[in-house]
Amino acid sequence: MGDSAISRIDGTLAGDDFGWSVTLVGEDQSDKLATLAQHLDDGHSTTGDGKRVPSGYAYWGIGPTIAWFNASNDPTYMVIKVGTEMFRRQWRSLSPLVTDECVHLVSLGVGTGAKDGMFLETMRRAHPTMLYVPVDMSAEMLRTGSRTAVRDAHFPLDRSLGLQIDLSLDGNLEELKQFLDRLVGDEAILYSLVGNTVANFDDDQEFLAGVARVLRPQDRMLVEFATTENLSAAAVRAAEAEYRQTRGFVEFVASAVRYNTDLRIDLDQIRFAGSVQDESILLKVYWQNASGDDLRMQIPGSRPIHLLPEDTIRLYTTRKYTTDRIDRLVAGAGLRTTHVQRERFRHTQRPSPFGLELRLLAHDDTVRSPLPAFDVWK
Repeated sequence: MGDSAISRIDGTLAGDDFGWSVTLVGEDQSDKLATLAQHLDDGHSTTGDGKRVPSGYAYWGIGPTIAWFNASNDPTYMVIKVGTEMFRRQWRSLSPLVTDECVHLVSLGVGTGAKDGMFLETMRRAHPTMLYVPVDMSAEMLRTGSRTAVRDAHFPLDRSLGLQIDLSLDGNLEELKQFLDRLVGDEAILYSLVGNTVANFDDDQEFLAGVARVLRPQDRMLVEFATTENLSAAAVRAAEAEYRQTRGFVEFVASAVRYNTDLRIDLDQIRFAGSVQDESILLKVYWQNASGDDLRMQIPGSRPIHLLPEDTIRLYTTRKYTTDRIDRLVAGAGLRTTHVQRERFRHTQRPSPFGLELRLLAHDDTVRSPLPAFDVWK
């Protein structure tokens, strides 16, 4: 590369002189706003199945980023607090297996950075020259979360390189694979997909299968799933209540529409609708026009969108999986489980069917005929 600006960055950022970080932006952000506008004008539905905020866009932009950090620090959002401690215990059990096999960390969704900080602290002790590559659709979430991870782990800034790309878009995963091949060569990578991210996609199977195609035989993927031990009506109601009762979470799911449109959302008009689907509890969170009037929503640069009475905008999708469903997701993605840690929530007075499952995954060598690479969204 010679004496280029890029070649000088590592020395420039060394030490504590700057609070800066390096991020490669892979997408035109005006295109993202246009895509959001298309999804918010996607037909009338009274059940959250028409207009919607796609996965990833719930965190896109500075407003949703701040709202997510506020929700994560909400003392009434017990699932986040207890879940982080459970994750710490599970990671402690699995980490020796990871450090034996993987050198570098690629975080597929950095979140608050708390879990990435745990990874970095442990992995760097075994591999002092490791690289940290956080990936996120939201440049704001990427910077805020990765800075937290680097600070908590006392990780050198010049060993971190953020990538802003949307992992649900056709072609981006292929480019990510090519980029990482050039960056680390044959050295093994740990891909982290935590925070129950898989559950946020409309087609969770296709998303996991797409991400799995980035893995090489020497790589591993650590995936975190929210779990349920049963699919009873009581469990569905409990799942709805778990999210509904936290004000910070309700404000977060509304933030993408609040910050990108002129629609004034009444938080009391946000619905939480759970159902049983594919051996899991599917939870749709949507806003409903309960005003009785036709409303008009404006997005910068787009034509007005009309919202009829009872029309809905789906704001968020998530799931709680049974172990059988996770097994099928993993196998369907051409992966195999090498190790697993399971734990049930115990922070409530009543027994809870919910918990977390952390799986270390690798390519399943017995899968002889994978689908064409990176074709799952076409």
